[in-house]
Amino acid sequence: EVQLVESGGGLVQAGGSLRLSCAASEFTFDDYYIGWFRQAPGKEREGVSCIVSSDGSTYYVDSVKGRFTISSDNAKNTVYLQMNSLKPEDTAVYYCAAAHEIPGYGCSPLYEYEYWGQGTQVTVSS
Repeated sequence: EVQLVESGGGLVQAGGSLRLSCAASEFTFDDYYIGWFRQAPGKEREGVSCIVSSDGSTYYVDSVKGRFTISSDNAKNTVYLQMNSLKPEDTAVYYCAAAHEIPGYGCSPLYEYEYWGQGTQVTVSS
């Protein structure tokens, strides 16, 4: 059974950092886009970042550019989201998800993501 498991969430003060991890089992990242999404209470789910495992190309939503960095360790089947300079508005449940790669196309949070993790809470206090 394909599984994605997030970890690394927690409570941090504004300006602090967290690193989220997304570990996969029963499949390898090679042919997938791996995305990070978040959902805050009362808000719609938002695509934060994604990475093309085969070539390392990335996407970031404007609100996190320059603060968040996505990376992939294909040997460990793990994708990371390094979050720096956190703001209270970054508070949300963060999910990782996987979508089959479309050869020649970069990743996008708008694609259909087939596999989802259970989420990890990130809370940023002011």
